[in-house]
Amino acid sequence: MPMSSSTLIDALRQGFTEPVRDALWGHVYLTPELEALTRSIPFMRLHRIAQLGPAALCYPGATHTRAAHSIGVYHLTRRLLLNLIERGADSWLSTEGVRSMLCAALLHDIGHFPYAHSLKELPLVNHEELGAQLIVSEPLRSLIGKAGADAELTAAIIDTERQMTESGELRFYRALLSGSLDPDKLDYLNRDARYCGVPYGAQDVDFIISILYPHRERGVEIDSRGITSVESVLFSKYLMYRSVYWHHSVRAATAMIKKALSHGLSSGAINGDELYGLDDAGLFSLLSRGVCPLFSLGDAVRQGRLYKLILEEPFDEQKHNTLKDLAGRERREEELAAEFSCTAGLVLESRQIIVDVPERSAFETNLYVRDKKCFFGESSSFFKVDTITAFVKTLRIVRIYVEHPAAAQLLSLGIVEKIFGGK
Repeated sequence: MPMSSSTLIDALRQGFTEPVRDALWGHVYLTPELEALTRSIPFMRLHRIAQLGPAALCYPGATHTRAAHSIGVYHLTRRLLLNLIERGADSWLSTEGVRSMLCAALLHDIGHFPYAHSLKELPLVNHEELGAQLIVSEPLRSLIGKAGADAELTAAIIDTERQMTESGELRFYRALLSGSLDPDKLDYLNRDARYCGVPYGAQDVDFIISILYPHRERGVEIDSRGITSVESVLFSKYLMYRSVYWHHSVRAATAMIKKALSHGLSSGAINGDELYGLDDAGLFSLLSRGVCPLFSLGDAVRQGRLYKLILEEPFDEQKHNTLKDLAGRERREEELAAEFSCTAGLVLESRQIIVDVPERSAFETNLYVRDKKCFFGESSSFFKVDTITAFVKTLRIVRIYVEHPAAAQLLSLGIVEKIFGGK
């Protein structure tokens, strides 16, 4: 049942007595019950998962964790809710709902896989669904209840596919947690840039929160003063993908781990259940078992022996149509092994070659501009549909990696140019 703004504000201000010192946001305050959530076994695992996985091979400072990020998202969500309630969101929010949203922000990555996104595209349950399952199970279910929240609502906010009677309040929270200026994005852009030592991700969070207004269906809206903030986030996200997230060495490490696990799963050497609940160390421990020949790629990544980039080109929907999934890339790796071996006189196996294609990146531009009475993409912003399309196209690069020393031999013999030059 909707509450008065003063009641909801009290729910977000009273009892927050437990400080956590965050390198990005300073003191972050939790209630004793929320603090207990951060001491639970599922949350403690996040301290052992690096936010950016292999990015530390390129940016040694990038050792921050999913736990720190989760606390940051919680902090920004609390600040945002206070602002939105003061601007009228109290007419459709409840105390239990607000507390459930705080729990969802704190636990949004509770089911995340280890080593950043190396396990993406594998035939596994997605991390949002895994997180929801953890949230409605013990010990999190009881801890969430003690925090004055509802575990089912918390799970449904995170996992948008989860079946639950959808209310305006649930739609509002889901839109709030995932959008153009959501707390998740505002934290990871700032945090990742800080720890990587690059300037691209820095955002003026104080100003952004000040220009957000509540909308029951859309989550938040902006006024025209906020157009530049959306532009900043979009361009920052583009630069972070280009220079950090999809750096060619980061992609090499990610693709090597993915190749190892894909072969492990397809050969039956491991099953998907073994990959759930792992932290970074657990993942590499599993790969060290050697039950699959390609698991040696895990040791190679851990020692920084990455496959060498020999070719990169922009993704083309027609030319690279068969490379959209792992199976198509594996077939192409087998073809390339045969082509390289025939042309160079080398004995190359498909395990020594990786074809990497990033997934299509998303640049959300669905914010409504109140005083202009239009959506951001229809506003006076530079970021029109064509611009966003160009961003996505520029970022999506097909890369071919080959194990050393075969890569050096192929390049020295000019084999790569012979095979790809006319294509």
